[in-house]
Amino acid sequence: MEYTIAILDALLDVKKKKIEAFCEERLSNGTNPYKIIDEMTLGLREIGKGYREIYFDAELMVSGWNAKKALQILKPLLQEELRVKVKVHNKIGTVVIGTVKGDVHDIGKEIVDIMLSSEGFEVIDLGTDVEKEKYAEAVRETGADILAMSALLTTTREYMAEVVQYFRAEGLKAKILVGGGAVSAEYAGEIGADAYGKDAVDAVRKVKELLSETF
Repeated sequence: MEYTIAILDALLDVKKKKIEAFCEERLSNGTNPYKIIDEMTLGLREIGKGYREIYFDAELMVSGWNAKKALQILKPLLQEELRVKVKVHNKIGTVVIGTVKGDVHDIGKEIVDIMLSSEGFEVIDLGTDVEKEKYAEAVRETGADILAMSALLTTTREYMAEVVQYFRAEGLKAKILVGGGAVSAEYAGEIGADAYGKDAVDAVRKVKELLSETF
């Protein structure tokens, strides 16, 4: 509870100073970077749950900025950890990844990107607030095997269904993986997605499974 309050305070800091202090304090205490990301994800979920009741567009923007700043601090540590753990692979598949239209949060997506890249996948990251046409264009241009979509806000996850329907109507064969704080396995099934990743580790596992089905 203590760290939930602290991370909310840091994520909502308009001066963007507290997030640095939060990360540095946790790292100095020996906290694993992935644990810090988990704490930030919990904070972002709390903000997402309170959207339009407690928090509004300004708070969402600020929390997104601060999450990105935290990732700038943590990303080199994550990459170094993966270099130690994972040997270099040849490219084994291509994944287009992006946060859905209306959602500007991307910290979870960034971690999935890092982990997929370390496993030998080519990852095309479209960023945040991605429309269905942009997903489709990227898949067509790259011949991607898999589309991975993320949504943190319940108000934006509905767009995933629109993307799935669009891909089916366009005849695109890429497998579709969904994840993020607003998504569940049940929801993934409801919208016709091929798989659901509950976290970054699970997302990588599901991508491998989907790829094995493709070939």
